[in-house]
Amino acid sequence: MTDATEPPPKPRTAEHSRLAESPGVSGPWRQWGPYLAGRQWGTVREDYSIDGDAWQSFPFDQAHARAYRWGEDGLGGICDRFGFLNFAFALWNRKDPVLKERLFGLTNGEGNHGEDVKEYWWVVDGTPSHSWMQWLYRYPHAEYPYRQLREENAQRGRDEREYELSDTGILDENRFFDVQVTYAKAAPDDIAIVISITNHGPEAASVDLLPHLWLRNTWAWGRDDRGGALSEMKAPELQSGRVRAIAAEHGFLGKYYLSAEGEPEVLFCDNETNSAQLWGQENVSAYCKDGIGRRVVEGDTGAVNPEQTGTKSAFWFRFDDIAPGATVEVKLRLSHNEPDAQTFGRGFDAIVADRRSEADDFYGVVIGSDLDENDRHIARRAYAGLLWTKQLYRYDVEQWLEGDPVGEPAPPSRRDPTARNTHWRHLALADVISMPDEWEYPWFAAWDLAFHTIPLAHVDPDFAKEQLVLMCREWAMHPNGQLPAYEWEFGDVNPPVHAWAAWHVYRIDGYRDREFLVRVFTKLLLNFSWWVNRKDSAGSNIFEGGFLGMDNIGLFNRSAPLPPGFRLEQSDATSWMAFYCQQMFKISLELARHDNAWDDVATKFFSHFLSIAKAVKSFGSQHISLWHEEDGFFYDVLVPPEGDAVPMRVRSMVGLLPILGATEIPSWVEEECPDLTARLRWVQHRRPDMVSPLLARKDGDEIRVLLSLVEPERLKRVLARMFDSEEFLSQYGIRSLSASYRDGVTFDVDGRSLSIEYEPGESRTGMFGGNSNWRGPIWFPVNVLLADKLRAYGRHYGESFTIEIPTGSGNHRTLTQAADLIDSGLASLFRPVNGKRPADGARIEASEDPLWSVHPTFNEYFDGDTGEGLGASHQTGWTGLVAHLLRPRLPL
Repeated sequence: MTDATEPPPKPRTAEHSRLAESPGVSGPWRQWGPYLAGRQWGTVREDYSIDGDAWQSFPFDQAHARAYRWGEDGLGGICDRFGFLNFAFALWNRKDPVLKERLFGLTNGEGNHGEDVKEYWWVVDGTPSHSWMQWLYRYPHAEYPYRQLREENAQRGRDEREYELSDTGILDENRFFDVQVTYAKAAPDDIAIVISITNHGPEAASVDLLPHLWLRNTWAWGRDDRGGALSEMKAPELQSGRVRAIAAEHGFLGKYYLSAEGEPEVLFCDNETNSAQLWGQENVSAYCKDGIGRRVVEGDTGAVNPEQTGTKSAFWFRFDDIAPGATVEVKLRLSHNEPDAQTFGRGFDAIVADRRSEADDFYGVVIGSDLDENDRHIARRAYAGLLWTKQLYRYDVEQWLEGDPVGEPAPPSRRDPTARNTHWRHLALADVISMPDEWEYPWFAAWDLAFHTIPLAHVDPDFAKEQLVLMCREWAMHPNGQLPAYEWEFGDVNPPVHAWAAWHVYRIDGYRDREFLVRVFTKLLLNFSWWVNRKDSAGSNIFEGGFLGMDNIGLFNRSAPLPPGFRLEQSDATSWMAFYCQQMFKISLELARHDNAWDDVATKFFSHFLSIAKAVKSFGSQHISLWHEEDGFFYDVLVPPEGDAVPMRVRSMVGLLPILGATEIPSWVEEECPDLTARLRWVQHRRPDMVSPLLARKDGDEIRVLLSLVEPERLKRVLARMFDSEEFLSQYGIRSLSASYRDGVTFDVDGRSLSIEYEPGESRTGMFGGNSNWRGPIWFPVNVLLADKLRAYGRHYGESFTIEIPTGSGNHRTLTQAADLIDSGLASLFRPVNGKRPADGARIEASEDPLWSVHPTFNEYFDGDTGEGLGASHQTGWTGLVAHLLRPRLPL
């Protein structure tokens, strides 16, 4: 057996060298990053209510005055990887009723399409070591229209567009400030910070800037006494005249200093809840969390501590009448080193300039120079967004369920066995995790995260690998082997895509880290067993997974319990398991090349796949096939306790997913995997009824073998649907529901009349809060999977298998060309047509003004007809896969 991990390639840039110095989560360059959440209020972690309504339990209107239990949030902020010390900035335009300290948005019940952030901001740039980061926020001159946004959206129905900040007119004539924060690390614990404010409006305007430094409240709950204190440095300790400084002492971090160039006023309060204001109760501190805001906005001098100490602090910069087009700038520095005359000397500017140049060098290597300017811009923004949404996620379910010795008690309803997450008491996370979105989804989601790791592997393979392993660690994975879905219900079922992601991360990283493959593969063995034991109740190799992340794709809510005795045998669940089986097979083959003990593990997954394929090809548990011969499509089947099983004849993504069951068997297997080879020959001779998934084709002197869930004739029929522009094929990818249902269609299911309608854009149903829609829009991740597997088919069949694209056009293409078409359609969402990106649609980003058009957004999903971005607007997570698609094709 050779070494499990080969040496990493020699660093090619200064940023690559920093990553080499910090390969693990505890690496020095990873100690500080954009780990501060974009939103902490309205999360399950902060919900201590009786009814479990997280949005109402901790609303936005309490966030400025109420201490958080599990984390912190802020604008453009950073923190240490444990979240003890936090930095972010706040703003006041001298009109708003409160400081602008965090992003505002509507809760699930307030938005006409579910939760929706009502702000404009963009991640401009960043490197994986966080040695260089830029984040831009757009702040209106006029009073922020909180009430108007709430009231107007409340009046709108689901057939109407969301009412956005730009619709209020508040941003007309560019009457806003652009506030950009830049971070440049001189050393792992020495960070140069520049905040610039530009007035883009036609008239002079005033604004106050308040860079904040504060300690997370760990002391109020009776479980962690690692507190600390902040205080102002003064002469003679502070020797530089035009510098103000705050000293932060913490029991774990030691001592840090935040210095500010100039002579701002320094304000202090405590990160404690203002219980008197919120609930009429006695306050723990005389200077509560909202003290700085009350001092600035209300002029309340008694709200801040005159002793210039506390656990929350800010520098108060006041900028009067910034001229149109003018920019003001503030320099700060967060460091272990005491401030001196050189803190803001020439070296400061050199640090910023060097890190900017090194970031350019890094992306020059990662992205390459062969892409055009627009594609390079999109890829770099995608990577930056992915890196920024690495956030600290703290959540100990046992403590949350039981309640703390001090503070919010846990309601008795938490002890109900059916209450949220009661079966996940083992979960105890305090890790930096890749989140789907900074505001709408500030919590990890298992299958989202797997997709994130693919583009992340191009810029930070160590972090990508660590994320996949983390989901399988004992403090995350359930003891029974289930992976945690997301905090709203860890027990929900997400598609099993981790093995696929692990394989691709391994290959992107150069096929060198077999130790990683072993670590993740051995844990996924437990997860695979959970699927087999829990989601194949009839033992038929036909699986029932629930909604599987695809929300409202069916005639009814697939995550809700069925009537007693009923069972839904799912085409997609079964396809996901065939796909999972093949990915485990592929990984075990790779491991067997270096250690023959893995040979018979590969044999196990080979045999299991053949059993699933046989069940799909022939019959389900009630002799009703998932394949519908008349329609030429795969469907779910509803199995009643007695009587005939009913195929759910809705042409949706559910019926396309069997395509995912395709994997090549390498030619070296016969020589290097004797156990698998023997089993394969045994099946060929003794079980000819099982060998149909084994497709062999001679290519010159080589025999190509493909394991396929779908035989060629069925594949042609499914692809004819998939590439029909009247059904699934869109200019921008594959739709999630057939467009042939534009006028709606009604089905009789076990005596009930159920309807479904193609909805290319936002959901018009209230299912899943109305904020997610699989009834027509284009979803990036499944499109990437479909293209990936079409490419596997294409390598096997070559030019011998072609299909019409579009169906009926007479234009024949190979399956590799079909895969390229899907990838190209996804990329075209971001490529300007007549100066406008299709993804921008009718939103303000489609403006011809470069102040808007330069900033792409990475949406959750896209309109099935127009390509307009929908849902979460900063979900760089899986939509960041576009950066992967823009790269030259990697070797297999």
